[in-house]
Amino acid sequence: MLIKDIKAAIVTKFAQSANDSGSCELQVALLSMRIKQISLHLKSFPKDNHSRRGLLGLVGQRKSFLKYIKRTNETGHTALVAALKQDGYL
Repeated sequence: MLIKDIKAAIVTKFAQSANDSGSCELQVALLSMRIKQISLHLKSFPKDNHSRRGLLGLVGQRKSFLKYIKRTNETGHTALVAALKQDGYL
């Protein structure tokens, strides 16, 4: 799972309010970090098919969230994608 400090930094950066723990933007950021970690794992262990299947599920989940955000708030979507690219998550 995510390291506690990294997850806390992501939550403080992408949370909508102080009590936010589940907004779509925050979930996309957390999923992106997990996707990055699993991708690095798969570079070291290319035959780990169980992790590969989990990675594909996470990518699909993130894609659904991004599609929803784009449909409901297009300016927020572009800002989120730009922030994730800047941090190296996308």
